[in-house]
Amino acid sequence: MREINLDRLRTLVAISDHGSFAEAARVLHLAPPTISLHIADLEERIGAALLSRKRGQIRPTTIGETLIERARRLLADAEQALEDVQRQVQGLAGRVRLGASTGAIAHLLPQALEVLGQDHPGIDVQVEVLTSQDTLTRLSEGTLDVGLVALPQTPVARLVVQPWRRDPVMAFLPSGWRSPAQVTPEWLAAQPLILNDAGTRLSHLTQEWFAGGGQRPAPRIQLNYNDAIKSLVAAGYGATLLPHEQGAPLPDPRVQMLPLRPALWRQLGIAHRAENIERPTQHVLDVLWRFSLD
Repeated sequence: MREINLDRLRTLVAISDHGSFAEAARVLHLAPPTISLHIADLEERIGAALLSRKRGQIRPTTIGETLIERARRLLADAEQALEDVQRQVQGLAGRVRLGASTGAIAHLLPQALEVLGQDHPGIDVQVEVLTSQDTLTRLSEGTLDVGLVALPQTPVARLVVQPWRRDPVMAFLPSGWRSPAQVTPEWLAAQPLILNDAGTRLSHLTQEWFAGGGQRPAPRIQLNYNDAIKSLVAAGYGATLLPHEQGAPLPDPRVQMLPLRPALWRQLGIAHRAENIERPTQHVLDVLWRFSLD
């Protein structure tokens, strides 16, 4: 079954609006024989007359009126689709799919999204909580556009991963604990611990920090939600190691935040595909770079 060409429908609507083949040809910038050919093609496709000529006037038949009504909606939808796509091409609107860990989503990303909403209100960012490895996989598959990932990462073909932020990892302890001015692996390993899930880059980072002091502590509990971990610390359940971003609010008064010795840093990177970056995605990247920190 042949599909109906939108140009043919546009011709039919123009004839109905202007009442003549000649005027439709003038408005559509087409030759009169082309107008006649369009109508003949439509009527052959439909299998019925669409226009009638009475007393020198051209009017739609009943079937023609039904088709014209539907044609107006189809043409309007097609025009709107083109306008929407053009806005996306121009970077004025569009959808950007972003993957990030819970740590980045808790504080950094909301600030970036607030700025993006002010500068580019037509861009919708859809956020998914993912591990860094899952984020890179989804970027390679084309189901994500931007990722915030822990560094370092093994290079991935056709992906760009650039350093974005370097934030200190701090010890978070119940405020009632007696503690040293700087927390060492030896001291912290002797305390009840609440640490990140073993599958996260932060978990590997903290394990390396403990190993540097000859320690291999077993945490009481492992989670992948930093706010939940901090709540458990505030309740006196244990201590933890978490990044503290510059400008982030201070912890709950029931929690004390102390520096580590030796110091430990959490590095984040921005990942995206190397080619064919659409303008909405570029706008998101530009805003994220405003929050970079070496």
